[in-house]
Amino acid sequence: MILVTGAAGFIGSNVAAALNEKGRDDLVVCDWLGQDARWMNLRKRMFRDFVFPEDLEGYLRRADGIEAVIHMGANSSTTATDGDSILRTNFKFSLMLLDWCAARGVPLVYASSAATYGDGDSGFADGLSFEALRALRPLNLYGWSKHQFDLVVAERVARGLPLPPKCIGLKFFNVFGQNEYHKGDMMSVVAKNHATAAEGGEVKLFKSHRPDFVDGGQRRDFIYVDDVVDVVLWCLEAGPRQGLFNVGTGTAVSFRELIEALFAAVGRAPNISYVPMPESLRAKYQYFTLAPLDSLRAAGYAAPFTNVGPAVARYVKYLSGNDRYR
Repeated sequence: MILVTGAAGFIGSNVAAALNEKGRDDLVVCDWLGQDARWMNLRKRMFRDFVFPEDLEGYLRRADGIEAVIHMGANSSTTATDGDSILRTNFKFSLMLLDWCAARGVPLVYASSAATYGDGDSGFADGLSFEALRALRPLNLYGWSKHQFDLVVAERVARGLPLPPKCIGLKFFNVFGQNEYHKGDMMSVVAKNHATAAEGGEVKLFKSHRPDFVDGGQRRDFIYVDDVVDVVLWCLEAGPRQGLFNVGTGTAVSFRELIEALFAAVGRAPNISYVPMPESLRAKYQYFTLAPLDSLRAAGYAAPFTNVGPAVARYVKYLSGNDRYR
C-alpha cells in the first residue's frame, strides 16, 4: 500500500489520481475533508483506507504493508499567522513521518516549497547542503515551516543520522491546475480569474511597488500540476536515494503573460488593470522566482515541462467543462 497525505488537497489528489490510473488502488489516504467541498477531489478515486491526520500516528503503529509514503499534506497558506498551528501541522507532523519511515525502512517523498527561498536574494540553488540551507530566509510562516524540515533532513544527511532508505524533498514553485478550487485566496490567478476572462471582463493584477519591476511584471516559475505529479512519481519509482530538488519549469513568466495566456485560451482580448498591493503583503511578496533544474536533470529526470500557454489552455478545458475535477 502507498500512504498519501494531503490526499484530498490540490497536489495530493492529483497524485492519488495518477496512482489510480497506474493501477494502484491500494492507497491509504490521509487528510481532513472539512466543509469546503474538497471531497470532490477524491470523488473518482479508489482507496483502501482513510485516516484523519490526528489519527495517523496511532494508525502507523498498527500498520502493516505500507511500502511508501508520499507526504503532500500541509497548511500551504502563505498568509497564515498562527505559528503554533503551522508548526504542528507542517513541521511536527512531518518529523513524525520521517522518524516512522526511517524506523520501518519505508521510502518517503515529501513536499517542500519555493517559499523557503524567501525574496530570492540568496538564489534558488537546491540540494541538501546544510550550510547553504542555513543561509535562506523565508518570508512567511509557511515557507519557514517547510525550511525547518528541510534543515532537519539535511542535518541527518550530514551527520549520518537515521533516514528512510529513500528520502526526497521537492521544492514546488508556483503550481496551478485542476482540483485547487477549495483553496480560496490561495488558488492560482488562473482559477480565480477564469470566469471573468471568459466573459471578457477586467482582470485585476497587483501593481509593482519596486522600481525594477513594471506593473504585472512580477515574474514566477509557473508549473502545471500534471508535471509536478510526474516528478513525484518518478522520485518514488526511479529517483535517487536522497535529494532536495526544485520542481518548476526553469522559466520565469510575468503575471501579465500568464493572464494574457488565459485570455487567449478563452478566446478573448486581454483586459487587464492594476491595483495596489495590500500593505500587509508588500514586505513578504516574492517578485521573482525561477527553478534551476540542474540537480533534477542530473539525477535523471528527463521529461519536458509544459510551457505556460499550453498548460493554461489545458487547464481551461477543466475550468470550462461540466466536470472540473481530475
